[in-house]
Amino acid sequence: MSHTEYSHQELREAICKVGYMLWSRTMVAANDGNITAKVDDNHILSTPTGVSKGQLTPDKLIVMNLDGDIVEPAPSGIHKPTSEVKMHLRMYRVNPDIKACVHAHPLHGTAFAIKGEALTKKMMPESVIAMPEIPLAPYGTPSTEAVPDSVEPFAFTHKVALLEQHGALSWGSDVWDAYFQMERLEYTAQLTFLTRLINGERELPADEIEKLIGMRAQYGL
Repeated sequence: MSHTEYSHQELREAICKVGYMLWSRTMVAANDGNITAKVDDNHILSTPTGVSKGQLTPDKLIVMNLDGDIVEPAPSGIHKPTSEVKMHLRMYRVNPDIKACVHAHPLHGTAFAIKGEALTKKMMPESVIAMPEIPLAPYGTPSTEAVPDSVEPFAFTHKVALLEQHGALSWGSDVWDAYFQMERLEYTAQLTFLTRLINGERELPADEIEKLIGMRAQYGL
């Protein structure tokens, strides 16, 4: 289902399902992480601050405009938007094709973010085609404009970024696309970690990488 096929209520429910997936796969702990998705060209739904992503309900979500103003408070009446919505809003303003963003702290991905290492090794065909590299956005103080400044350069060229010493951000054509980008980021980080443990980290041959890049361009992947 594409983003444009969601009703407002379906989008609220999809965000809650994505939150549960993040929590159940230990990509967030306690109240960490946040999810947003566009309702239309000028408005987004945002998860609230201080709520576990495993315990989201549709009535806890907030409607905001792209300037960060609350347009519709949460129907619950008690929840406020996350202060980290700034990086989401920046991505929407910079690239209108972005329809949803997910911020999480996936365990292996965050380990590499703390280390300060981008993931660029091309070890699997699927990675070359779907996510050739995972860049590192330089550290910025959370909830300030420094974080949006650090991820903005990747808005058109990538679908994910590690946030140095913080976590990760993913974005996509709808809320599930943004979630699956985060899932692939974490899988890549986990695979990198495991192959290093067995001294087995190695890239595909250069000619195979070129073939896969060609396939990606040919099929628009």
